[in-house]
Amino acid sequence: MPYYYWWTPWDLLLIPGLLLGLYAQFKLMSAYGKYLEVPVESGMTGAEAARHILDKAGLTDMPIEVTEGRLTDHFDPIKKALFLSEENYEGRSISAVSVAAHEAGHALQQQASYNMFNLRMLMVPATKFASFTWMVLFFIGLILRGPYSYTLMGIAIGIFSVITLFQLVTLPVEFDASRRAKIKLQELGLVTTAESPAVSTVLDAAAMTYVAGLVSAVMQLLRLIMIANSRDRD
Repeated sequence: MPYYYWWTPWDLLLIPGLLLGLYAQFKLMSAYGKYLEVPVESGMTGAEAARHILDKAGLTDMPIEVTEGRLTDHFDPIKKALFLSEENYEGRSISAVSVAAHEAGHALQQQASYNMFNLRMLMVPATKFASFTWMVLFFIGLILRGPYSYTLMGIAIGIFSVITLFQLVTLPVEFDASRRAKIKLQELGLVTTAESPAVSTVLDAAAMTYVAGLVSAVMQLLRLIMIANSRDRD
């Protein structure tokens, strides 16, 4: 059994992504938790703020529903609906309004046919397929010997590249949704000028988790390439 079946020096490439991911989660939970305790001056709930943004954009028929869990908030472009966690749906805090507005920002992206949003949507099926397939092929490639081993690992690396590209495309989509949220919150008077820095703190902390996701994917891709190259020289 080859030494890299269990561990390789290239596994160290995963550490930067792991550390950045932990840091990003810490920053998010810290910022979100802090402003979850700060009421927004407008007195609106997250759901009301999102509803106001959607209605002003002409998306009056788009539903806003509650979903279980914490920070499970998301926009479903297939169902064309917003799903907010209970504490953000009912909460009247800066965090609740910020997160809800961010999800409304995704709805505005779809309405405007934002190119990167559309590209990300097109990549979703391929990414779901790639998320499982690359591991199976790479694992089989490690076990096998001979030319089929290199071929399978090469295919696995190519498939994993789709995941890395998806993470890259996700970054501008998330940053743009936050940009739209900040603009609409101020434009519609849902937050005051004094509250805007707090909104930015929450949304910027959330965006950092996507940066960490991209770094992790790039490091994993490099790791797979290095393992395959070292196998090729055996």
